[in-house]
Amino acid sequence: MELGEKCALCPRKCGAKRLLGKTGFCGGGKEAKVARAALHFWEEPCISGEEGSGTVFFSGCTMRCVFCQNKEISRGEAGKNVSVERLSKIFLELQEKGANNINLVTPMHFAPQITSALDIARKNGLSLPIVWNTGGWELPESVEAVRDYADIWLSDFKYFDNSLAEKFSDAKNYFEIASKSLEKMVEQTGEAVFDDEGMMKKGVIVRHLVLPGHTDDSKKILRWLWEKFGEKIWISIMNQYTPLCSDERYPELFRSVTDEEYDEVIDFALSLGIENAFVQEGGAVGESFIPPFDLEGV
Repeated sequence: MELGEKCALCPRKCGAKRLLGKTGFCGGGKEAKVARAALHFWEEPCISGEEGSGTVFFSGCTMRCVFCQNKEISRGEAGKNVSVERLSKIFLELQEKGANNINLVTPMHFAPQITSALDIARKNGLSLPIVWNTGGWELPESVEAVRDYADIWLSDFKYFDNSLAEKFSDAKNYFEIASKSLEKMVEQTGEAVFDDEGMMKKGVIVRHLVLPGHTDDSKKILRWLWEKFGEKIWISIMNQYTPLCSDERYPELFRSVTDEEYDEVIDFALSLGIENAFVQEGGAVGESFIPPFDLEGV
């Protein structure tokens, strides 16, 4: 996979000349930018396990979610540029620390650099499953381009209603694009495969964050996922929305999701027959669940 003279890796296709040192809408340039590389214990149980997930947090993002919990890195403010060679060593160092997998967080705008680093790391002994942890708004052709480098897709599915996607994330045609990309992810991996310890080795987990006041949209997403994929995927229904947005244009986002709202969504999932699911118990909300982007492991 190559960066190309004009960047077209994400749905924005902003055309930035990143090879010449220009940055795109995402904030990405010629080199990958990493804010943290460490064992992470707050992912789904089959990803983190007891040993932790070898998580690499990349800086920059193609979306602009007004409620983003990781603004420090999604806006590209934190992080350090690293060479392909250094990135390959980061992957190997995480493996040496006992990580269950290599977990690439918001990676697609650095996919060319990542795949090159993975090639080097594999030649030097990297054998862990690779998790692509994405916001879901990805071009299907970009998903296809990393087919040989993706064992597990850990993908958000944020919105059914495109008007919400435009309002909260500046992501036009979110559903059409995210749904096609998700189909590609499921086609790549097939049904989930777990080892004897319950760790996922291959498959797709779809994350959906319930937003305050928008349980109807959550239900539409769950219905579509169930009717489209059934038990081929696992669904992670999340209640950890943290009200960090202070923009007066979005007053509905100034509060947490209530227990009643979350229970309503969970009950709906059960009524559909969804069993391959992860749910969150109380205490998942709060800035304490946001890791420090302090260049650890970079």
